Amino acid sequence: MTDIAGRAAAPHTNPTPSQPTWIVREADVPGYSPANHHGTVNRRLIGPATVGARHLEVLVGTIEQNRGALPHAHPGIEQVVYMLSGTADVEMDGEKGKLQAGDCCFFPADKKHIFTVTSLEPARILVIYSPPYEENPARVIRD
Repeated sequence: MTDIAGRAAAPHTNPTPSQPTWIVREADVPGYSPANHHGTVNRRLIGPATVGARHLEVLVGTIEQNRGALPHAHPGIEQVVYMLSGTADVEMDGEKGKLQAGDCCFFPADKKHIFTVTSLEPARILVIYSPPYEENPARVIRD
């Protein structure tokens, strides 16, 4: 299979036969528990392995109450988090804020940040990385 740019791309786990390869259904993508996070299940929707994207990565995450990301930064990678549902406390370089459904935050490259879900129900988030993070241990700095 090739991606939209004609490069070799790994297929999603169970692609829907009637859909083009550049359309990704969340239900077709396996979940994983990311490093440096607790109570979190992510699904990588768009990235090098799914559609051959080279400059960004999009994933959807579900995070349990009082769980989330421990302090960390991504060298050379910008990150956007959009709250689909739930609420969360966020912190970057000692500055704190609160997110609710419909809010979005930006973590610049190399900036340490923390993300903790505060809602009773699990929060759902959409995350965008540029360039792709790909769960590469070399692309994260932890406390």
